[in-house]
Amino acid sequence: MKISLSSYKTEITNSHKILNMRKISLLAGVLFILITGCRNKDMIRPGEPINTAYDKSMTLYENGKYSDAAYGFDIVTRQGRGTNYAKDAQFYLAESYYNDKQYILAASEYERFISYYPQDPKRVEVEYKRALCYYQQSPRYRLDQSATRQAIELFQLFNTNYPNSEFVLEAAEKIDELRSKLARKAYESGNFYLRTRRYLAASIYYDQTIDQYPESKWAEEALIKQIETYIVYADNSVPSKQAERYAKAIENYEKFLQLFPQSSKRAEAEKMYNEAAQKLAEAPTVAAGENQGGN
Repeated sequence: MKISLSSYKTEITNSHKILNMRKISLLAGVLFILITGCRNKDMIRPGEPINTAYDKSMTLYENGKYSDAAYGFDIVTRQGRGTNYAKDAQFYLAESYYNDKQYILAASEYERFISYYPQDPKRVEVEYKRALCYYQQSPRYRLDQSATRQAIELFQLFNTNYPNSEFVLEAAEKIDELRSKLARKAYESGNFYLRTRRYLAASIYYDQTIDQYPESKWAEEALIKQIETYIVYADNSVPSKQAERYAKAIENYEKFLQLFPQSSKRAEAEKMYNEAAQKLAEAPTVAAGENQGGN
């Protein structure tokens, strides 16, 4: 039986293809074995000695595999209670969560460390890191600020308890930053109510900004807005209420001069003061005993 040259070439080509596919499959199998072998080597097995489990977890941590490291450290804390391995694992469990940006879990594990090891030298760092967890959860000013307030409270407590700590200045800076965020939230709430012509509500939020956060830049802005608010409030009030509200505008101008005598906004404040003073002089007076109902 004769085989044509073309058929022979086709058969040779197909043989080469099959051979190459076998080589690829063999190489893939070797790589799979190597990879799974490395993974199995890093995995923490049930019943493994605590020191081995701790060392494997630390290797994962140092390689930036924080989620896997947290799994391992958690096992060590459970199986090695009463040992130094468990104590160190508790610290690095919290650190793993923190570096993995799982701040709620990190805060919980830092608190657990404080509860279990209150006399440990790492406690100072741990308390600071716990406050940092809430700092990291603090959202932009328009959102709920529960985490912001919790962070401020913890940073203040930290600075009170550890006034000589290396973290004190950094904690103070973060307190200022977070308080400024709360001040802005109150200030912007006042602006919202002013825009929607709810003047009493606006004045309450401006007062909150001024009284609770006088060191922030928003206090100065709030006082300027407070003057404006009472003038507009008086303009839109019944005649019997106008004098009282123009007087409040003047009162806030005087407060502005006391708190911010060198302010760049002084000319703006004086212009509103002159407007309020003129309108107060022209406002109808209310006789004693006269009904002052209405808005």
